[in-house]
Parts: sequence; structure tokens; C-alpha cells
Amino acid sequence: MLKPRYTLVLAATLLSGCALNQQSANRPVPVDAKALKAALAANNQVLLTQVSSASADNQAALDQLQQQLHLMEKQLSQQSPTRVETQVVEVPEKCPETLGDKFLLGEVEYVYVEKFKSYYNTRIDTGAESSSIDARNIILFERDGNQWVRFDVHAKGENAPAQTFESKVERFVRIKQNPDGTDDRRPVIRAHLRIGKYSAETDLNLTDRSHLEYPLLLGRKFMKDIAVVDVSQSYINGKP
Repeated sequence: MLKPRYTLVLAATLLSGCALNQQSANRPVPVDAKALKAALAANNQVLLTQVSSASADNQAALDQLQQQLHLMEKQLSQQSPTRVETQVVEVPEKCPETLGDKFLLGEVEYVYVEKFKSYYNTRIDTGAESSSIDARNIILFERDGNQWVRFDVHAKGENAPAQTFESKVERFVRIKQNPDGTDDRRPVIRAHLRIGKYSAETDLNLTDRSHLEYPLLLGRKFMKDIAVVDVSQSYINGKP
């Protein structure tokens, strides 16, 4: 009669022990802060030792390279210098650019007008048929039965005093100014021009170009059969 009772007590004791063991397993294990700090310090010391060893190896390699460099410099300094012969090459004077048998012009060129003894910053315009030059106070008159014109030009620049010239009128030209059909009647004179080493005579119509950027404009008639224009370049033939 006593054995079943002892058996029940023993089973209850075992069950309570298992419950206690399970609770103990779920509890966090306490960490020893001193032990953790000691482990970290030991790891840091190992890393510092490795870094110092690598730095020492690198410094030793660098010292060896410097020694080799000094040795090479010493060997070079002991050798006799090599004599270098120089040759003078004569550079020919730059000639005007040409394209085949045509004279090459940029979109903008410096043009010398012999009559005015002055260079002009000139627009090369293939869209314009005739050429024109800036002239002010244009007055027509007769001389020996021929039509003449008196006019002022700023041959030395816009800020310099204007100079007065007289020329025989070769003809008159009508230039359409507005889409409504109105045109401008201009006197035309003969002038000798020079661009780089190329020179030729051409007709220039006189008009007030003070509102425009370029005082001289060369049109298609001047360039016909003698020149081509490269609008991607300027001053191909140089500046005076």
C-alpha cells in the first residue's frame, strides 16, 4: 500500500526539477565586464602588433628602394655627358591659305583699303551680292561733267576724327532694305583692296553702317571665281 504513494511523490519531485531546469535555461547568463574588457584589450594589442610589423616591413622596402636610387644616380653622375647636336630649322613665312586654285577666306578678315590707307575689320558675306563700306555725310556733285561723291570715313577707328574723301561715282546700285519693297539708292566707287598677300580692285557702295558691327562687307561679286569661304574660321590670312 505504501509503494504507490512513494511512486507519486517521486514523480512529482522529478517534474518540479525539470521545470526548474527549464527556467534556468531560459534565463540570460550574466556577463563578466572585467573579463570582456580584458579580452578586448588583448585583441587590440594583437592588432597593434600586426600593424607595427607591417609598417616596419614597408619602411624596410622603402629604404631599400631609396638606396638603389642613390646608387643609380651616382653611376649616372660618373658617366661622361652625352653631346646633343642641335640643328636649326628655318621656318618659312606663313602664306595665305588656298584651296586648290581658290583663295581661302574666313567668315571675318582684316582688309586693307588702299584709298583710305587703313585696315578694316570685315565681314565676308556670301549672302550679299555687292560689297559696301561705312561712309557718312554722303554728298553728290558734278566735276567735269561726271558724277562725283564726297563722304566721310572713320579710317582710324570710330573714336578718331573722320576723314573726308572724294571719288568718282562708277554707277548707282539699289539695295532692297525692307520686305515692303522700299530700296536704298547708293553711289558705287572703285577701290583697291588687299587681304593678306592677295590684292584686287572691286566696287564698294557707300552707306551708313554705324549701326552694324563691321564697317566693311565683302559680297559674292568680290569672291566670284577667286575665293571660297570657310565660315568655321576667322582671320585665316592674319591680322595686320
